[in-house]
Amino acid sequence: MTAVLGTDERWQIIDRERESLAELLESLSPEDWERPTQCGDWRVRDVAAHLTVAARSTYRWVLREFVRARGNVDRMIHDSAVREAERPVAEIVANLRGTIGSRHLAPGTTPREPLLDILVHGQDIALAVGRDRPMPAHAARDAADRVWTMRFPPRPWPLPEARLVATDTDWDRGRGEEIRGPVSALLLLLTGRTAAAEERLHRADGS
Repeated sequence: MTAVLGTDERWQIIDRERESLAELLESLSPEDWERPTQCGDWRVRDVAAHLTVAARSTYRWVLREFVRARGNVDRMIHDSAVREAERPVAEIVANLRGTIGSRHLAPGTTPREPLLDILVHGQDIALAVGRDRPMPAHAARDAADRVWTMRFPPRPWPLPEARLVATDTDWDRGRGEEIRGPVSALLLLLTGRTAAAEERLHRADGS
């Protein structure tokens, strides 16, 4: 059983997700841009800005920001997004639109990382503003598999000690108590969005 998409297909999905997220962002009120998300202490604007930073970063930029963050990768990612989020919202949206069609990768990553980023952070934004944002099952499956097998960049979330079973596509991983649900919900569980995921998941004990 494989969850890996072809490279061209993966980029096509990334482009569609970037386009639809830009449209969602354009519809938000000023208050919506300031709402907290399930991604740490990031607001909607911080999450949106992060997606533009990652798609435009270079080795020189990463080195400069790494030094600025005193060698802490998590701080580098956080602080660079927060600084980028100071831009006007129209500029943030324009920068996101500017990544559509781009095949640029952040140093040390593959096309699986921007797919994971746009899917999960798109949900962060949608959940924060009370919008429904369907996630393509085949794309979510690929992203979930990436999280499960992630070695570098280091996975910031511990894997659940459970057997995860998707109910809408052919994907299962792990051992232990069985947790079933749509693969999009399993992806949110795998990336630490437990509160959002639990509403759509079912455990073997009926909970």
